[in-house]
Amino acid sequence: MSEIAKYIEQTILRPDTRLEDVKELCAQAGKHGFGGICIPPLYVRDTRRMLDDLSPRTRVVTVIGFPMGYAAIAAKSEEIKRATEDGADEIDAVINIAAVKSGNWNHVANDIEAMSLATNMRGKVLKLILECGLLNNEEMERLSALALKSRINWLKTGTGFHGHPATPDMVRNLIKLAPDGMKIKAAGGIRTLAEAQALIDAGAERIGTSAGVEMVTAGK
Repeated sequence: MSEIAKYIEQTILRPDTRLEDVKELCAQAGKHGFGGICIPPLYVRDTRRMLDDLSPRTRVVTVIGFPMGYAAIAAKSEEIKRATEDGADEIDAVINIAAVKSGNWNHVANDIEAMSLATNMRGKVLKLILECGLLNNEEMERLSALALKSRINWLKTGTGFHGHPATPDMVRNLIKLAPDGMKIKAAGGIRTLAEAQALIDAGAERIGTSAGVEMVTAGK
């Protein structure tokens, strides 16, 4: 088994994702031992069932408020409740970028706290998607502090849907701005083993990619 596999969350989040595509992802996880697979909320229950048979150590990851982040707080909380009940191990949730850009930090704080509460009370892991390419350093630092206050210890560089691929500089900068102990997931435009390794070398502990199979086979 390739060493890189444990870092990879093999991902499929296209709007036209079919159940057959998710079945193939689960089969890939069974073959290669990916750390996680990240799928639309619609398929969490099916994914949980398939992975229990094929690769029980692989984490089921899904997205909340994706990819824009400006859904109502109550809607995000309900999404998390449903996803965890369906069997998700980890939640990747998008911050309310519109509220950040409007300077409405009370709303941002309440949004983050509500998502954290909905996840933590069910014993699951929350990764906060910051969309670094749309934020300045001051915004990212404030968001990191809010994440820490709300007992969140994972930050994710972006959704991959807004034209800002993850880079080693982005990871290093986020590590510098974030409180000690924050873990980083890099996602967006990561297509090759060399790109993934550069992000890991920069400090990322997870890699979200749709090219995981190519990476593990390239590493053999």
